[in-house]
Amino acid sequence: MADKQLKRWIWQHPGWPVFRWDPAHLTAPLAAARKAQGELTGMARLLDPDSDLRARFEVLTAEGIATSAIEGERFDPDALRSSLANRLGLPATGLPNPPRFIEGLVDVLLEATRDTQAPLTLAILASWQGALFPTGRSGLAEIRVGALRGPAPMQIVSGPVGRERVHYEAPPRRGLEQQVTRFLDWFDAPPRNLDGLLRAGLAHAWFELLHPFEDGNGRVGRALLDRALAQDEPRAARLFSLSSRFMAVRGEYYAALEALSVESLDATAWLEWFLVQVAAACSDSTGIIESVLRKTRFWMRHAQASLNDRQRKVLNALLDAGPGGFIGGMTNRKYAHMTHVSPATAQRDLAELVARGLLRAEGGGRSVRYELAETPAAPQ
Repeated sequence: MADKQLKRWIWQHPGWPVFRWDPAHLTAPLAAARKAQGELTGMARLLDPDSDLRARFEVLTAEGIATSAIEGERFDPDALRSSLANRLGLPATGLPNPPRFIEGLVDVLLEATRDTQAPLTLAILASWQGALFPTGRSGLAEIRVGALRGPAPMQIVSGPVGRERVHYEAPPRRGLEQQVTRFLDWFDAPPRNLDGLLRAGLAHAWFELLHPFEDGNGRVGRALLDRALAQDEPRAARLFSLSSRFMAVRGEYYAALEALSVESLDATAWLEWFLVQVAAACSDSTGIIESVLRKTRFWMRHAQASLNDRQRKVLNALLDAGPGGFIGGMTNRKYAHMTHVSPATAQRDLAELVARGLLRAEGGGRSVRYELAETPAAPQ
């Protein structure tokens, strides 16, 4: 607890929770974030309804994987894809049946951006948290789900036992209902002149500082962020994933939140960092739209091709990976592993794809590899 004695946490400040920031310092990053959003929206206009749905599917997949990975949670991405495909009405052939916790995560991802004009309530937040832990456990530990945390201090700690470092201690349990209520009142009725991106950044940080649940605060807080961004967007479905961006710079993400948690109510540095991530996330998502457009055009050209499910799965994987995405190209061994067939069956499938002009073979013997026929050949 030595850290606590040296610090005053932000919620101990007499002005809490009234944040302040320097608007002049945020003018440039806010303009850059809005410009990146506009460019992404412009690209999205090239998508037909089916392609738009597939782009949303890819963004939600990235969001689900990343928001869990930030917390150290790992799972089979195909299980997430299966659940999302079923919910969005897309084919889920060959994908596994998702476990309950994946279904819960998908519930949260979709509910966060559904009916965004309805007030956000504690009951909604608690239902999101409960959906993430359908067994009432986090790992082996039994936790409180669907309700605010218990009386024990809520600390974010790292380091070995006996030499722990307290990065942050959240407000005490007593009075937490009132603090959450104040936050939700602000979220549903923010100042009229507050820019939507600044509101989203403040909402996420404020919720994380409250840390109202025993577990799942990060994932619930990022779902809340998705809701705020959806309320700010003119589109029905957002096409960029901030969780993916946060995962890419996870150390910076935690450091930025930790810096805000101590003493000062000045959120300028946090908001500047947040706006930079919005711009970067939009830039990253141009690749998703390009990939969806590439797949759409590919399947339009080959709409009459008679292919089995295995071949379609591998072709889609190559399209998703993009040029050079499969290091060493597709091989017989990789194909057999991905489709769970024998090497002989894999070889027949690949030979058919080459004969039909969808793949080309490079090299020979055991080193032969396969690329999409429409991908430029690698220099010799």
